Amino acid sequence: MLRFIQKFSQAFSKMLKYPFTVGLGASRRTEILSLKTCLQQNFSPLFLRTLPFSSFLVCKNKIQYYHTSPCSFKKQKPILPARPSKTIMYLPDSPKPALYVSLAGLIPFFAPPLIMLMTKTYIPILAFTQMAYGASFLSFLGGIRWGFALSEGSPAKLDFLNLAGSIAPVVFSWLAFLISERLNEAIVTVIIGLGIALHNELFLLPHYPNWFKALRIVITLVAFLSFVITLLLKDTYPEKGPRDLVK
Repeated sequence: MLRFIQKFSQAFSKMLKYPFTVGLGASRRTEILSLKTCLQQNFSPLFLRTLPFSSFLVCKNKIQYYHTSPCSFKKQKPILPARPSKTIMYLPDSPKPALYVSLAGLIPFFAPPLIMLMTKTYIPILAFTQMAYGASFLSFLGGIRWGFALSEGSPAKLDFLNLAGSIAPVVFSWLAFLISERLNEAIVTVIIGLGIALHNELFLLPHYPNWFKALRIVITLVAFLSFVITLLLKDTYPEKGPRDLVK
């Protein structure tokens, strides 16, 4: 007990000789506490409760904080770029005159099979007019491509690919008229020409505006369905000529 009192008095005298210093913004030397001296003297931990409040402020400045939240090892999904819109979605962006004229141009495609369905007869002359209109439409598509390439500032160049691509629909149109006596084969030829023309405009010659591509898809689908219905009606309904209808 006497020995403990002697150590206590020695430590107390040293504390008076080297008081605690608290200096905000001071150098590291001023932050050295007399607590270190007390620990070197093998002080009892009970003595720490009697230290002044200023020493705890200095100790508080030395506290280091560590991030202890749990780590996440889940694989983050890569951010994918937004998918471009489909071509058919640009149809509402079509200019109103082009949209209305194109829709009116679909009447000669679906009018013949509609009349045949209403009369429940297959009329060859109506099927021929439908085929002739489809062949003329193929020639019109070739002229559009040629004119598009000739205009100044056009992204389509006057190269072999563009000019030959504009001639391809005209060739199928000529071939359909050449074999028009065999009407079914002529209709199939027009269908093939429409498909090749659409493929060229969407993939091989992609310089048209998106709204025009969407319009071409709609027109080609309607024409294709109308021709398929006409081919099916030939094997479904009896064939009658215009004179038979008058009777």
